[in-house]
Amino acid sequence: MPVRSKINPRWRVVDIIVAAIIGVAFGVVFFGWDLVYGVVTKPMEFLLPGSGALLYAIWLIPAVLAGIIVRKPGAALFAELVAALVEALLGSQFGGFQTILSGLAQGIGAEIVFLAVLYSVWRLWVAMLAGAASGIGMAINDFINYYAGSTLAFKAVYLGCAIISGAIIAGLGSWYLAKALARTGALTRFAAGRTARA
Repeated sequence: MPVRSKINPRWRVVDIIVAAIIGVAFGVVFFGWDLVYGVVTKPMEFLLPGSGALLYAIWLIPAVLAGIIVRKPGAALFAELVAALVEALLGSQFGGFQTILSGLAQGIGAEIVFLAVLYSVWRLWVAMLAGAASGIGMAINDFINYYAGSTLAFKAVYLGCAIISGAIIAGLGSWYLAKALARTGALTRFAAGRTARA
């Protein structure tokens, strides 16, 4: 993928479609993850409360993935909100409104990083930073809506784990997922795909 490109803020139809597809696909993944995450992270939480967030970046992937593929202002936020909306419509245990709020916070986190580099720097560190920032957005939202009465120690562990998880699972994971998609030829309409194929 190119490391720097000139920003073109105008969305094409294909940009909207691909960002929406990413959102819908991960909305279904989110709903499935909602059903099992508690069981998967229970041993971690038993050993160190708050450490379950090390696996929570599953909920952050569409923001980073759409951001590095579509490369338009708002792509990260759009895909994350679509994913949250699909998750809510499927019957998320977190409730519709809370699920949308989570998507908003997570999408904004990634979007801030892409904005900070003016949607023109496309390196691995940017993807990882976007994932970490999305993790911060997730943690802030969760502290307000789910863990308001938690101890400072719990919040510190949760925040640290959310940042690590976001950087590795959402950031690094999305980077390599985008490269894998590009190698198949699925992203030929995007700069990310053309460079990877070349």
